[in-house]
Amino acid sequence: MKTSTIEEKVIKCKYLYILVLLVATWLQIENHSLKTNIHLKAPIDPSKTPIVWILGGPGSGKGTQCEKIIAKYGFTHLSTGDLLRAEVKSGSERAKCLSAIMERGELVPNDLVLDLLKEAMLAKTDEAKGFLIDGYPREKSQGIAFEKTIAPVTVIIYFEASSETLTKRLLGRAASSGRADDNEETIKLRLKTFLDNNDQVLAQYPEKLKRINAEDSVDAIFSQVVQILDPLVK
Repeated sequence: MKTSTIEEKVIKCKYLYILVLLVATWLQIENHSLKTNIHLKAPIDPSKTPIVWILGGPGSGKGTQCEKIIAKYGFTHLSTGDLLRAEVKSGSERAKCLSAIMERGELVPNDLVLDLLKEAMLAKTDEAKGFLIDGYPREKSQGIAFEKTIAPVTVIIYFEASSETLTKRLLGRAASSGRADDNEETIKLRLKTFLDNNDQVLAQYPEKLKRINAEDSVDAIFSQVVQILDPLVK
């Protein structure tokens, strides 16, 4: 009887030990999952950290204005093109996927681009004075996904110029840069594609949209930008 009782106790202890290990393992997994979710879903409060979408056709001068905004306000500048190029250079598993997509001449899926943008923003949340999202969204669905996944946009600055002005600027740039995609026929196609998609994006945000005349001088344009951004940072 004693031997049997001892064996039963040993068996019970083994089961109890296994149970404790299982509970401890489960708690570790839950704790890691909680930390991961907190990191991935870390809130970005646009009322404290303004999110500004900078939109404008090719040749509208938004690149120049972004530089001036960064110099004055210290906003964190994010371009999806830059993020994609940086990811490709990283050599990650995602980079291999991106390289394969680009080599096939296909468009990078919106979800993938949004993931890169979200990760970059969350990484800078604690230190960012504001986010300057350059050239994004390019289409209606991207804007909807951005606000659903990351945060509502604070303001949209659209640098508006006529197709004639944009074409003239791009042809002038082509003369000095030798870019093959800056011939007149290609320019017209690029502008049509941009305008068709951009009109749908802008139509979603009539209350947040600020149009700026991009046919004026650089300084005159920036003075309009300052009038929009100053109230946000104060």
